[in-house]
Amino acid sequence: MATLYQRLRTKKETTKSNEGLNKPVIEDANRDLKNKIQQRLINEMDTKLFLKSNILTKAEKKKIKDKIEELLRDEDGISPLERERITEDLYAEIIGFGPIQRLLDDPDISEIMINSTDQVYVESKGKLRLTEIRFRDAEEIYHLIEKIVAPLGRRIDESCPMVDARLPDGSRVNVIIPPLAIKGPCITIRKFSKTPLQIDDIINLGTLTDDMARFIEACVKSRLNIIVSGGTGSGKTTTLNILSSFIPHDERIITIEDAAELQLMQDHVVSLETRPANIEGKGEITIRQLVKNSLRMRPDRIVIGEVRGGEALDMLQAMNTGHDGCLTTAHANNPRDLLSRLETMVMMAGMDLPIRAIRQQIASAIDIIIHQSRLRDGSRKITHITEVQGMEGDVIVLQDIFRFYQQGSAFGGKIKGEFRSTGIRPLCYEHIKRSGIELPIDLFMG
Repeated sequence: MATLYQRLRTKKETTKSNEGLNKPVIEDANRDLKNKIQQRLINEMDTKLFLKSNILTKAEKKKIKDKIEELLRDEDGISPLERERITEDLYAEIIGFGPIQRLLDDPDISEIMINSTDQVYVESKGKLRLTEIRFRDAEEIYHLIEKIVAPLGRRIDESCPMVDARLPDGSRVNVIIPPLAIKGPCITIRKFSKTPLQIDDIINLGTLTDDMARFIEACVKSRLNIIVSGGTGSGKTTTLNILSSFIPHDERIITIEDAAELQLMQDHVVSLETRPANIEGKGEITIRQLVKNSLRMRPDRIVIGEVRGGEALDMLQAMNTGHDGCLTTAHANNPRDLLSRLETMVMMAGMDLPIRAIRQQIASAIDIIIHQSRLRDGSRKITHITEVQGMEGDVIVLQDIFRFYQQGSAFGGKIKGEFRSTGIRPLCYEHIKRSGIELPIDLFMG
């Protein structure tokens, strides 16, 4: 059965081939009625409304919903409850993102994973669960994909079967389709809160303590260079956003990301985003190119969403040439592992540098590593706040300032543990003090 989106495209004499899709079609008892209402909407309303559904005003959205309700009142044999459900389904299909719209609206859901037509998982409060959401067929998933990527000018097809994108609310989207995705198109959506979390929110969630929060706030305000490390889904971007909130409002901030996610509240923010290659394989703009360009933009702060390649060298050089107070994230299993990954990323820049020279660059550029983990019970903890203290021989010296010590599991699998300072005053304490920020010395005394 053709969707509204397909009928509009047919009206414009465009077609789309989906040969080889052999997933079973999931029956919808009200599909014929929905198709009938969709056709009447096309005939009786301005089709331009549907083609710009991602940027409709509230009044335009209400107009469409009212029209759906009006058309359904003309249909006999439908209970009020069923009429309400069909209205919501049609509205989500036209204005929102179809079957997953209610998952996007649920504030408790942090991630949505569409593996196939009949397998949609979500992460809620750190735990994965299978939902009852079903797509009729792979065509409906392709419809959803195009609705996501088309407004951004991105493309996805057999020649370019992967794409990173974002939703209007800033949520991050990754899409991969056949032939790379064997079971059919696959979508992963990382949601972000409409209201960005603040430091008090993650303190209340048990991610860190008041003392740790005071220390990292002082580190940001005194312009130390900080990397947030951790695994996938550990909350690095959320923590980076919170760190960014401590930057004074009178500073010029340049943010650099693959897909714009950061939600900075300051006024003077310039957001840069990478661009994929076009259909001829030209025009790609990488993180590395944007980092180099940002240095010519008179930044007070550079905030990089994530370093994962040769841009690490340019970032380290910027940190070592007067661009202090930089913030970024990187994937790593622990603070020591982060240093090894940074070495590897610098080598990816294609510069034939000796390993000692790379380590000296890292040791002089990075001041603080904040390592975050998602634990077995789904909770997220800042498990290490670690200072980079320089070099001893060929080894970079690290010193933990705060740690999370896990003590086992309580009833129901909840992780037991406590945050403690290691009792060592960081070397950066004097720098923080010279910046006019007072921290009590007993903050570090355990």
